[in-house]
Formats: sequence, C-alpha cells, structure tokens
Amino acid sequence: MQTNRRRFLQSTLGASTLLSTAAAVPHLFTRTALAAAKKPGERILVVVQLSGGNDGLNTVVPYADELYEQNRIALRIDKSTVLKLDDAVGLHPNLQGFAKLAEQGVFSVVQGVGYPNPDRSHFSSMDIWHTAERKLENRRDGWLGRTVDFSTRGEGASAAALHLGAGPLPLALSSRTSAIPSIESLDGFRLRDERTVKLAQLETLASARRDEGSDMLAFLQRTTLGAYASSERVRGALEAETSGAEYPGHRLAEKLKNVARLIDSGLETRIYYVSLDGFDTHANQRQTHANLMTELSESVSAFVADLTTRGHVDRTTVLMFSEFGRRVKENASLGTDHGAAAPLFLAGGGLRKPGIVGKHPSLSDLDREGDLKFHTDFRSVYAAILNERLGASARDVLGAEYAPTPLFA
Repeated sequence: MQTNRRRFLQSTLGASTLLSTAAAVPHLFTRTALAAAKKPGERILVVVQLSGGNDGLNTVVPYADELYEQNRIALRIDKSTVLKLDDAVGLHPNLQGFAKLAEQGVFSVVQGVGYPNPDRSHFSSMDIWHTAERKLENRRDGWLGRTVDFSTRGEGASAAALHLGAGPLPLALSSRTSAIPSIESLDGFRLRDERTVKLAQLETLASARRDEGSDMLAFLQRTTLGAYASSERVRGALEAETSGAEYPGHRLAEKLKNVARLIDSGLETRIYYVSLDGFDTHANQRQTHANLMTELSESVSAFVADLTTRGHVDRTTVLMFSEFGRRVKENASLGTDHGAAAPLFLAGGGLRKPGIVGKHPSLSDLDREGDLKFHTDFRSVYAAILNERLGASARDVLGAEYAPTPLFA
C-alpha cells in the first residue's frame, strides 16, 4: 500500500514537486492528518521524566521521624527549612513553587509508589515504568503508545503524542500503529517559507473533488491537509504574542514553555513528554539534588501559571516520575545508592486531594536491601490517569486490572 501511495503521489504532481516538499515536512505530517482541533477542550497529559532515580526521601522529607536523621547524617534536610505539608512530612526547601501550587489546590504528592520485586537497574526499571510490564521480551510498545493506538483505532490521527527533547523516542511512547514524533526544536516543526508555491499546489490537490471509491486520493487529501494545517498552527504558535508568563532560564522550563505554546495553538496532541536528567546522585548529592529541585519546581510552576493564564490548566495533568528512589541510608561518598519506592507528583486541574496522597513509607520496616517498601503500584496511578483524565480504558492499555488510585475529583 505504501509503495502504491508513493507512485500515486509521483504520478499526480511529480516527484520533484511533491516529494521534495514532503522532505521539508516533519515525518509525522506526511503520514498523518492533522486538521483543526475537532474536540476542543479535551484533556491533556504532560509527562516529566526525572531520569536517574530521584531521592524521594530528600524530596518529600519525613522531618518528624528520628530514623530519617539517623540515616541521613550529612544529607538530611534541616527540619527548620522543610516546607511542611502536614505534621509529619514536607517538601525540600527548594520546592517553594510546588508548595504554592499545593496551596492553590493544583499539586499532589503521591507517596510510596513502586512495584513488586523492584529492579534497581536504571534501564530495566525505566523500561518497566515505560511499558507497565515486568516481562519485556516481547514488548515493543509503551503504555502511552498503546493509549494512542487504542484511542485512534488505526484512523491515522494526528500526532496524538509528542516528545520534546534530544535523543530517541522514549519507550513509553513507542506505538505499533501510530507515528509519534520526537523533536528538539519547534523551528523544525513547521514548513519552510520558501515552499510557498509548492504548498499552494498541495492545497489545490487536497481540495480536489474525488470519487467515493478513490482511497488513494482520500489518503493524499488527509495527509496533505494535515501537513498544511499543522504547520500553520505551529507557525501561529511561534508568532503569537506570549501569555505574559515568566519562565526561568532552565532547560526544562524551555521545553514546558514550548508545550504551553503548542497546547494553546490548537494542536490535537493530547500527550506531551519531556525529561530532566541528572538524578543519579551516588556522590556529593546535596548541591546537585538541590539544584535539580529548583529547576523542577520553578519550571513546572511557571508552566502551570502559563496554562492558567491561557485557560488550559483545568484540562491538563502533569505527571512527574522517576524510575526508583534512593537507599534510605546515605553512603560514604555523601550520596545515595539505587533504591525502590518513591513519591511521584501531579500538577494541574481536577485533583481530588491536593497535597499529600497516601502515607509515607515506614523507615523502620524496610526491604532486605534497606529500601522503602511501596504501597501504591504505579500502574494504579496510570489507571486513574487513563480512566479519569484521558478517557481511555486502563484495562486495554495496561493489559490487567489495576484499581485506580483516587487522585481526581
């Protein structure tokens, strides 16, 4: 079918015209149709991956527990500086933005998240989070890729998901039937101005009358109009006046700023994926982790403020996760080693219980490796997001029944 389509395109406009234009169009636009947003107001998921294994114990601090101080002699966060969420736990002092979001009712900490028999390898554990599966031998798609596949049902929908950042597409977004792009810059996301004449030819072809049975022309019209419409929307997003939101000069902030612009442009994309690296803090953790807390909190806080101004915060959920936490006891290098259970974070609209969700894992009842035990399976969090925010079937996507964690109103 693909070969026949290519021959049809060549015979219709000529390879030198259409295919050279297609080369200037990002791959997703030549394969999928993105018309004007047909379902305005649909909910959006923004995933922030904290790569390397975030130290949850110094992120959500059990400041009232003496065992915390006993295990973190050099690395403990002084209780006088903790941003208290209740009478037992609080946030790292550099998470002031998160504390304010919690006060505004748009931020939650989900404690004790993990999975049975934790894997402490970065790659294996991240793959488990990405696929929502423990046995990975035959798994080539991720939980978000499956979400897209089940929601589009082979209809060739637009870029329903998008990865912003360098490097390959995250496994979580890998799909069997949908084209999900990975881009570094919005500048590479739009058609080039010098192709104006060829775009006019494409528009003419796309609007041509066709017979009912002309599947080839129907395909060409969908993809052509999709490429043109999506390019126009991104161009409009780049040229539009800013919302006035102030973003800090962090790498993560720049990615989220672009996500906000794309959401506001009217793209049909419902899943955005970005990453923040550097959390593998085996040595000299204190300052490195403090800097990461600042970048995360300031970037996400600016993003939520931007979405609020643009009128999209109520329909947007931000999920922040890491592949595992860190060991309870600090090591001799003033760092922490790979652990197990850890908190994850949610920001945005529709939260049922802002602030703390669930109990902090016990520091006296550890697993045999000296790590916190989980009490909330991460797939239960996924189930809540899928069922209650994305309108997808968690059973279909996850391949098993997981009781959704009560996270959303």
